Amino acid sequence: MNKTVELVNEWARYEAKYPAGDIADFCRYYLAHHNVKELKGALVGGVVPPISDGLLLKLIGRISKLNMAYAAKALSGTGLTQIEEFGILVSIKQSVNPRKTDVIYANLFELSSGSDTLKRLQRLGFIREYVDEADKRSKRLELTPAGEDAVGQCHDRIVANARMIMHDIEEDDKKLCIQILKSVEVKFSRLWPEHKGKTFQEIHSSVVVRK
Repeated sequence: MNKTVELVNEWARYEAKYPAGDIADFCRYYLAHHNVKELKGALVGGVVPPISDGLLLKLIGRISKLNMAYAAKALSGTGLTQIEEFGILVSIKQSVNPRKTDVIYANLFELSSGSDTLKRLQRLGFIREYVDEADKRSKRLELTPAGEDAVGQCHDRIVANARMIMHDIEEDDKKLCIQILKSVEVKFSRLWPEHKGKTFQEIHSSVVVRK
């Protein structure tokens, strides 16, 4: 096959899967699929899932747990004990006086556990809760000066931790992973609030459309 035709066909297949991707994204995707690196070391711990869906999710889950474990070490001495607390403080800072429930759900907490985490951050003096003037039933949040300081102090540590964990991965490979996985995160972050009161069978039927 003519090389130009072959390249055009590859682009067409890529564009059908990722219509929002640009040429740089396609180049990363193409190289990743034609330069598979040899795997070193054992693949995940415990049972290796027999389907690629399960294996991918297990890899993501284990990396996430390792990230949380190392982040907890990085946060030592700051008053924060876990990366989720840092995420909440950043959410409050970026959203500017958000509603309490919005912060909880944006960080994928259950209402009870999210409320407990917010209470801990209040006890530490990092956030302040007050009644929403427009809706007396709602509570809003803001960072205290101590909370602002905590975000600044913890930011560099969290960045250093992330760079340490991803140190051996090339920048283009990171961007490719983001490109491939971001649609899953966007989709289920949007759907999660709607799914909270439903059974798994109901969720599965609404998400997995049978052909």
